[in-house]
Amino acid sequence: QVQVVESGGGLVQPGGSLRLSCEASGSIFSLNIMTWYRQAPGNERKWIATLVSGGASDYADSVKGRFTISRDNAKNTVYLQMNNLRPEDTAVYYCALTLRQTASHRRHEYWGQGTQVTVSS
Repeated sequence: QVQVVESGGGLVQPGGSLRLSCEASGSIFSLNIMTWYRQAPGNERKWIATLVSGGASDYADSVKGRFTISRDNAKNTVYLQMNNLRPEDTAVYYCALTLRQTASHRRHEYWGQGTQVTVSS
């Protein structure tokens, strides 16, 4: 069984920084696609960043240049470094990991429970 847990959220002032972590535990052969989403109150969940196993990444325009997605292969952990945070970044942040549990398993997507980020003075 695979579990995905986000952490690192909290309250930060505008212009501040936070680093979110998303750790996968259990039987994991490979992490293939790593994605962060966020959902603000009353809004739909929105994609913000993706990192694929080959190293390519992409970002939503709203966070480009401020957020960076990265990974630690040894820890099966994906990070989202968020700089120059704005009040409009306030949301619950979720990660979704597409992975294989063994070489013969098909890829499957697993979601974490979310972590709250609040940007306010």
